[in-house]
Amino acid sequence: MTSRRALLTGSLGLATLAGLSSASAASAAAPAAPLVTQRADPFITPRTGGKYYFTGSVPEYDRIALRGASTLTGLSSAPETVIWRRPASGTMAGHIWAPELHRINGRWYIYFAAGDSDDVFRIRTYVLESPLADPLDASGWQLKTKLKTEWDGFTLDATTFAHRGSRYLVWAQSEPEIAVNTSLYIARMSNPWTLATKPTRITTPTRPWEIQGYRVNEGPAVIIRNGRVFLSFSASATDARYCMGLLTAPANADLLNRASWTKTPDPVFVSNPATSQYGPGHNSFTVAEDGVTDVLVYHARDYRDITGDPLYDPNRHTRIQRLNWNADGTPSFGVPSGGAGPIT
Repeated sequence: MTSRRALLTGSLGLATLAGLSSASAASAAAPAAPLVTQRADPFITPRTGGKYYFTGSVPEYDRIALRGASTLTGLSSAPETVIWRRPASGTMAGHIWAPELHRINGRWYIYFAAGDSDDVFRIRTYVLESPLADPLDASGWQLKTKLKTEWDGFTLDATTFAHRGSRYLVWAQSEPEIAVNTSLYIARMSNPWTLATKPTRITTPTRPWEIQGYRVNEGPAVIIRNGRVFLSFSASATDARYCMGLLTAPANADLLNRASWTKTPDPVFVSNPATSQYGPGHNSFTVAEDGVTDVLVYHARDYRDITGDPLYDPNRHTRIQRLNWNADGTPSFGVPSGGAGPIT
């Protein structure tokens, strides 16, 4: 299986992935200021106890940091607290990726991916737990466990959600029998760190926009609205070809049945030269201060061309913008244009 460390940096591939022509790029407008600079894979919690909490991948891939604020825009200037650092050597001493913070049954949990010191790409998923009310209090955080899946393989981007009395985990993993980098899987959980069922593969990269540079489905995020479960995900290499797709299941369906999920044929969120935002993806969802308006959280760069491996380019910035809804009840992602301003 091709490793992400050998990322292609040549042609940007399909014109359908945003019309990335030189002429378009030259006429691009200056991008809006991001919410948080140099934070990829961003995750913002629902407002909990009067605060939003933010985390994401840092360019050094060596720690997990949180910040909190009473407003979304306040996260821009909020101080950052490091609640966990990778060990000096051994297990989990490699790349630290894509932390997510969740409040479950009165405790805080962070799901994150970590490599090892002798192979930074031996990525597996781990869980931190804190019993304290304030997740910014680093003293409460302890490593709970390595999250075990059906087979031991490259595993990352775990997210969790509750629906109809059950808790689910969705994650990206390389399956030995599938000749792609990562597919997405879902399982029901018996507790916040243990799977109760065998995984169901709900999507694998097959469409042209999912296989640019790498064959990747990753970065799942769930929002439940209008009688349906919507699961966004990211696809292709982490340069300007990176984009987002969408899976949909009826809210009353068996979410562990692959047939319950329908993939939207085309990507729903792609690079946009007109706003100078490239490679939008690895999103999460939250709700604005009014308690009603849905908010899309994602990362993007403000330039197209990258020197070297995009994985080590630090300028994937966190952005937010309003998530709109179509008349048929499906999400309307629009184009990446978000900055640090209030959601309107």
